[in-house]
Formats: sequence, structure tokens, C-alpha cells
Amino acid sequence: MTSHTQVRPRATARRNTAARFRLSPVAAAIAAVSVLASGAVHAQEKSSAELQSEITRLKQALEKAQQELQKKEGVNAPAASAPSTAEAAAPAKEEPTALDAVVIRSRNRIERLQDVPLSVSVVTGKELDRLGAGDIAEITKRAGNISWNQGNQRTSSLSIRGIGKQGQTEAQDPPVGVIVDGVSYAYNALTSSFNFYDVEAVEVTRGPQGTLLGKNASLGAVNIVTRKPSFTPSADYSLTFGQRDRLIGKLAAGGPLIDDLLAWRGSFVVEKGRGDIYNTNNPDLTYQNIERVSGRVQFLLTPTPDFNARIALELQPRSSETTNGRTIYTPTPATYADGSKNPLNTDASTRLGRRWFTQGSYSYANDYLYGGGQNAVNVDAARGLVTGSRGSSAELNWDLGSHTLTSISAYKDYHFNAVNDEGTPFDINTNSGGFWNDYRQVSQEIRLTSKPGGFVDYQTGVYFINVHNSNDYRRSWGNDAGAWFASTAQYNRLDADAAGRSLMQNSLGRLSMSYNSPTGYQAINNKSTAIFGQANWHITEPFTITTGLRLTQEDRTNTGSSYIKDNGNGAELNPVSVNGVQLGGFDSNAKGVLGTNNATQLALANLVAQKYFNVASYSALSDAQKQQVADAKNIRASNIGVVFNSTEAEPYRAVLPAFVISPSYKFNNNLTAYTSWQHGEKAGIAQLTNGISNQVKPEKNDSFEIGFKSALLDKTLILNADVYVTNIRNYQQTTRVLDAYTTALKSDGTVYYTNATGNVPKVQSKGVEFDGVYAGIKNTTLRFSGAYTDARYKDFTNSAQPNENGYAGAAPYQDVSGQTLPGASKWTFNVGADYNRPVFGDKVFHASFNTAYYSRFNSDVSLSSYSWIPDYSVTDLAVGIGKADRSYDVSLLVKNAFNDSTPLSATWNSYVPAVPRWVGVMFTGKL
Repeated sequence: MTSHTQVRPRATARRNTAARFRLSPVAAAIAAVSVLASGAVHAQEKSSAELQSEITRLKQALEKAQQELQKKEGVNAPAASAPSTAEAAAPAKEEPTALDAVVIRSRNRIERLQDVPLSVSVVTGKELDRLGAGDIAEITKRAGNISWNQGNQRTSSLSIRGIGKQGQTEAQDPPVGVIVDGVSYAYNALTSSFNFYDVEAVEVTRGPQGTLLGKNASLGAVNIVTRKPSFTPSADYSLTFGQRDRLIGKLAAGGPLIDDLLAWRGSFVVEKGRGDIYNTNNPDLTYQNIERVSGRVQFLLTPTPDFNARIALELQPRSSETTNGRTIYTPTPATYADGSKNPLNTDASTRLGRRWFTQGSYSYANDYLYGGGQNAVNVDAARGLVTGSRGSSAELNWDLGSHTLTSISAYKDYHFNAVNDEGTPFDINTNSGGFWNDYRQVSQEIRLTSKPGGFVDYQTGVYFINVHNSNDYRRSWGNDAGAWFASTAQYNRLDADAAGRSLMQNSLGRLSMSYNSPTGYQAINNKSTAIFGQANWHITEPFTITTGLRLTQEDRTNTGSSYIKDNGNGAELNPVSVNGVQLGGFDSNAKGVLGTNNATQLALANLVAQKYFNVASYSALSDAQKQQVADAKNIRASNIGVVFNSTEAEPYRAVLPAFVISPSYKFNNNLTAYTSWQHGEKAGIAQLTNGISNQVKPEKNDSFEIGFKSALLDKTLILNADVYVTNIRNYQQTTRVLDAYTTALKSDGTVYYTNATGNVPKVQSKGVEFDGVYAGIKNTTLRFSGAYTDARYKDFTNSAQPNENGYAGAAPYQDVSGQTLPGASKWTFNVGADYNRPVFGDKVFHASFNTAYYSRFNSDVSLSSYSWIPDYSVTDLAVGIGKADRSYDVSLLVKNAFNDSTPLSATWNSYVPAVPRWVGVMFTGKL
């Protein structure tokens, strides 16, 4: 059989070793250096470099071999090509499968899972299709020791081995890499609001990655491989109807455009539906609704046996899903952690009790708390989060005989726009902290891969990615904002008469800012250039040492500013200046007494007197009236906060290494043991904190692992397990940092602090993890995985304080050394089963389930005692019947079958509720 993965006889391969090294001296040099440096195995997804040039012949040869194996041994070998949606929905009768023949592409070549010295979980597209699992959250429920930290479409993140839940900035790299068809995503948001359809397999690789391809990742990688074009015509569809007006339509089709020269494949998804929580202010606005349309078209060109090209185009038009604000409010505790009384001065219970907000029927107790008892919210300004994305890639593969040369060029962009509400139906914030984001990345990879066999085989290449991320944190205030944000004393003075109420209304009414949080507008540019190589040194037939090395040049810049976009109704109440930025106000003190002003400023003060009190000059105001002006100006100034002109953060420039050394020993065909030392580094961050540069150090990760891979019980049981220790220095997450701006501005001898991304000196995760599949029961396949994870801060003395530590005299930060990381469950398990049985002659009955279990974890980055989420499990079910030839099938789908109601996250006065049970019917078939 001729293919890119053919293993030549060892003697022949050895005789040709010198010739191969002469062909590529640069590649050989990098492979040699990787041994000396003990480089790092990067298990990221195969970009189809070894499939495309002979993909048709390879599939045909594999299918023929499988048929021969079935005749000889009476078992089903795994198919070379992934099944369609219809095939997944109605699988044919299956005898116990030779599971040790399962292959993965994590190292850019087709290899048996059992031969790869890595901690890897594999989820097939067939499994995902059976249970209607399409987004990243559902995918991670089916893999070991990985979790999805639910936020919105921008703030969600992936964790591996309990590490990765963190408050992050747009300038920060994701710790867990995501790679789709060979293209690395450098931004978490690219995966959070999209469906993955027509998937061949998902491979989750744990531990630092970077020496094989693409972008480096400090914790691990999720590799998503979609089905590729074929010269065999096919057309598969799926149509799902379900509760809450859910409609999901999917189509995957393709085949030859020009026989043996040009083939195509198109995958299209439309998904719409209502959310489970509605807005009583606008019942058509539900949380979280689904509104997604996406399409991907691929073309495969095979002009010669030695060259092929795959071109992919994808589009998700902008659409709106209401995610932010899916929050249920609870009463704020009346005492702090030290037992002292919480005065509730800024709490909603105090503010909603003011006359300004009690003139209608809305109340704190009956409407604000617990969603008014209706599983609802009542807000006026919230809008759906708008997201959209476009992408394209070109993968070129040349078979050079002893090597394969691969080039992958890619473009990907992303748009995000959020308009949020403060949680009431009042005109307080027309946008309580929205975010406008335009992201784009361009990448290029060139990789040279030697054929396997001989004393050494290797891969080497270069990689470049250029990221531009333009984002604007927006905030705007309405006519009720002044009454909401005023202190009790300010409110009482201003609400005393009509003039005061007008001042209070205009203090913030229609003010709009590119708002400091800690920087308003950011223009982020990150460039990474890398050279990498990895070699497998076959010391003896059973003993192999894998080594790899990567060097990445990072060049990162960030320019930010915070400014007023629209002064709204109260420009005359502006401060004179903030941080040297002139805002055009007049000078007065805390009692409203004028300071030093020029003629223009005095005229502005007189305008205030005329506008609000109907007197000719400011000097004619009474002391009480001047105090009202001072109160209105103070409300405005405190909400404006930090303002600064365009400022460039200190650039981050460095060369970061990644390496691995991983010996493995194959005792026999059914047992392989391995150990590894993987080192990875995540780039530092160029950022501003309140307009002042505050660079974050690079994160350094060393992961040590010992594991085995086994095939037992006549190869019907696959059991893979490992123990690991991961040590991280300078872990990047939200910390309590010096607020140099406020400290210098107030200059009162007090050192002020604020929350910003910084470095945790030491973090450690250690544990045991396992993955397995059992197919020894007739008509049944069981899949299981689990982990014990102990992820802790080893040294973290400047963590942000939780709300319950807001009492007088509390330190500005807390020491959480020794405590468990947020989002880290000690125990996680996943179990799934598929049952298939022929019935009624040509029909097949099938049933599947998947249960994901998580022990308790803390959902708050500051480790609030109110944010513990109890242990819980979520089960998805599918039961159906279809034709054995897979021409049609119908399935009943149930998500969260036992209606688990454990909150997704919690604070001391709110929680995000679980998504309730959903039931639907899925029809699949072939066209």
C-alpha cells in the first residue's frame, strides 16, 4: 500500500537515512538540537498534510484492508473515513471492535492512539452527532480533565487539569490552544459562539504544546478535525425540532466537480430557538436564545499524485444572542465576613428604596429579587450580543519522496458587540459596560515532515501569526443614573427640590464614554514568529525517545485611551480636568465654593446658576444651592473616573522556548509505557492599568507525566492512564496590583490598589487521569474517563478581595496560598454508552447517553465563600430507530435529562441558573 503513512522496512529506511538528511540539512540540524535541548512534544491536530495528496487511494486501501480483516477475524476495523450525520444517527450492527486500531493525528501523521506517548482524549464526530452535540461546551463534556468555563461569547475559557479559569484581557493568549483543520486560534472568543458541524474527530491533548505545528499553548490543545472533500458523492442532512421553538438544520454534501482533479464539500448549519428566561420588559428578548447560521465550503485539488491543495472558506454572519444578564439576584448579606454590619449604602435594596424609584409598581422585593418569582428579568437597555466571523485557509502539500512539505496560510476574524444593562427597568445605564471588538489574525506555517521509519523521523517548520485586536469598552448613562449613583447624603440634598432633581438628572444623563476598565479603547498588535522541530529517535524496536524544541519571537504592543465620547445633558458639570486631560469645567470645592477660574470658566459657572436656579450669577446662589451643584459635579466626576490620552504600553519583546523529552517503551502490542517532561511558555502582556504601563511577565509551565496505554480483554478494552505534576511560575490571572494613577492623583500618603491581570508566583496541579473504551458487550460500546485533580496556588499573596471582605480595615488584598484554583473540581468523570440492535429486519434501534460529573468548585476568581458550586452531573440521552442502510433515522434527544438545576456560577448576591431540560426530535438521512 502506498501512502504517506507507509512504514518502510527498517533496514531500508536506515540505508536511506543519510540521503534524507542530505535532502534537508536544516531540518536535520533542528532535530539534532531538539535532542540536546530536550524539546517539547506538541500534540496538535493533523492539518491533513499526510492525507490530501493520496486521500482517495488511502481510503480505498484502508477500506479493503478492513473488509479482509472482517472476513478473517469476524470483527469490524475502524473506518478510514468518518461517518456522516446520518450514519452516526443510525449505526449498523456492530460486533466488539478492535479498539487498539483507533488512530489519531495529534502529531501530524496517522498513528495508533496506543503508540503516542501523550495524554490524549479522543471524541469522534460520530459520538457528537448521535447526541446532537455541536458547541465547545458540549464537546468538552465528552473528554477527560478539560472543562468549559461558561461566560459570554467573549469571556468564556477552557481549563485543562484545573487550570485556565481566569480574568483575562484581550492582549492575553489563551492557555488552552484550539486548532481547527490546522489553523490555530489565538483568541478564546473564536470558539465560544459557533457550532462545530461535520466533525471527523476532536482530540484533547494535555500538557504544554508547541514543537510540532502552529501556535504554542501552555496548558494543552483541543484539535478539531472536520471531514474533508472526497471524490465520492454524498449528501447528508439533519433536521431537529425541540422545546422553546428550537429548530436546527444541518446539511453536509460534496463530491467531484472534475473527476480525479477537483472535489468539494460544503457544511451548513442553521440553529434558532428561544431561551429559558424572558425579559418582562420585552418578552421577545429571552436568555439565552440561539441565533446561529454558519457555512463552510472546501475544495480539494489533486493535479498530480505528488501535490494537492485544499482551500476552505467559512462564514458566520453577524447575529444576536442574549447571554449577558442571564442573572438571578438574591439579597445581599447584611454582615461582612468579620461579623461587622454591611451598611448596604450602594446596594440595590437601598437605591431602589429611594423616592425616585418607588413611584411605580416596581419594587426590590417583588421584582428585583429572584426574577420576580417568574424565572424572568426586567431590564430596559439590554441587547443581544452580536457576534460574527469569517475565515479562509489554503493548505498545500507536496510529496517529495522521503519528505512531505506542507504550507498552511490562513485568515480569521471575529466581531463582538455587547450592550448591557445594570439589571433594572429604569433609565440608569443605557449601556452598563458594553464592549465593541474587532479581531483579526493572519497566519502562515511551512512544515517539512520526514516519512516514518528508520533510526529517526522528524518534523520541522516555521510559523508566523499577526494578530490585531481593536476593542472599545463602552459605558453610557441615562436620566435615572444620578439618582442611582448618588450617595445617600447626596441624594437627600438633591431630591429636596426641583432644581436639585434637575441637577441630579443631568449629572450623568446621556453621558457616554470609552470607559476605563482599566483601559477604554485598546489597539493590540501581537506578532509571533517561531521555528520548531520534533524528532522520534528509535533507539531499539520497542524503545523510542521523542524530543522537540521551539523558539518563538514575541513582539507585542498595546495602545489605549479613556475619554468622553458624548457629554450628554450636563457638560457644564464636568471637572476642569482629569489626569491632565482638559474637560472644560469650572473650579469649585466640595461645598461648591468657586476656586480660581478664568473668564470662560466663570461664565460657565454663571450658566449653571441660570440653568438650574434661574439667577443671573453663581455668586447669587445660597450655600445650600452651591452644595447641590457640588454634589452633582461629584457624582459626575466619580463616574467619569480615569481619563487619559492615547498612551502606548511598554512593548513586550522576548524569545520564548518550549521543549519536550518523552521516552516510551512498547512492552508488547498491548502495552506501552511512557514518561515526559514538557516545558511551555505563554507570552507576557503589554497592557495599561489606568493609563500607566503595567507589563505582565511570561507564564512558564513545566509538566511531568508518567503513563501507560493498554489494550486488554482481547483488545475490547482500551485503558490509558497517567499521573502528572504541573508547575507554573508567573501564572497569568486577575491579581491585586498597585494603582499608580490613583496613588499619584490623590497624593494623600495612601497606597491604592486595583484589580488587573498580573502574575501569580507559583501554581501547581497534580493528579491522576484515565481514559477508556470497552466494547466487550454485544451491541454496546462504553466510553469513560475521569480524573483526580489537585490544583492549588502555591504562592499567591496579592489576590483580589471578595465582596464579603469589604469591611472597614480589611487589607487591600488577600493571601490565598494553598487554596484550590477557581473552577477546579477535585473529581471529574465522564461516561457514555452506545447501544445498537437490529430490529424489524432492515431497521436498527439505537440508544446513547453521556453523563458528565463535576465535584464542587469555586466559580469566583477571588475565591468568595459565596461562590462555591456543589457537585453535580448532567446527562444527555438519545433514543431512535432508522434504516440499516442509514437512508433515514429519527431520534428523541434529551439534554440535561434529569433537569439538574445547579447554578453555573454564583456571587454573594446573584447566580447564573442552569439551563433546564430540553427535549427534541432529530431526523437524519441521505439525499
